Amino acid sequence: MSDKLRKLVGDVPDFPMKGIVFKDITPVLADPDGLDEAVEAMAAPWRGAGATRVVCIESRGFIFGIPIARELGVGAVLVRKPGKLPRRTRSLEYALEYGTDRIEMHEDDLGPGDHVIVIDDLLATGGTMAAAVKLAKSSGAEVLGVGFFIELGFLDGRAKLGDVARIEAVLKY
Repeated sequence: MSDKLRKLVGDVPDFPMKGIVFKDITPVLADPDGLDEAVEAMAAPWRGAGATRVVCIESRGFIFGIPIARELGVGAVLVRKPGKLPRRTRSLEYALEYGTDRIEMHEDDLGPGDHVIVIDDLLATGGTMAAAVKLAKSSGAEVLGVGFFIELGFLDGRAKLGDVARIEAVLKY
């Protein structure tokens, strides 16, 4: 991976609140070569892994997950916030620092025999990814691992991912 991707990611101080330095991926998305490089770098570790689906977490996980699915020649499954999917869903409520949240996926998108990779743009505290992994497993699918464009290692999100076999990230901060 070149330094180009790291240089394209912008730091936005005090967003969304004072004291936070937000990692802005929109310059990567706006640069055609940068976007290609990011998708290729995220797909590369999973080539030959036997995935049958890529599970993509709303909403920035869609940006990377769908082209990764295309690169791997498999289908994409969407994990969304409640009420956004038109067919019957399976859902999972999970804890946040202050309160709870819920995610859903169509109940027939995954099943026994599926081998999945779960993709999101960023690993911070790990709560949403841990919930998406549990949701995928609840369908009977095997989770091969998870992938991110960025990992904020200082937040120790890996700890919440428990027994996930593989955790891949292109950029680590």
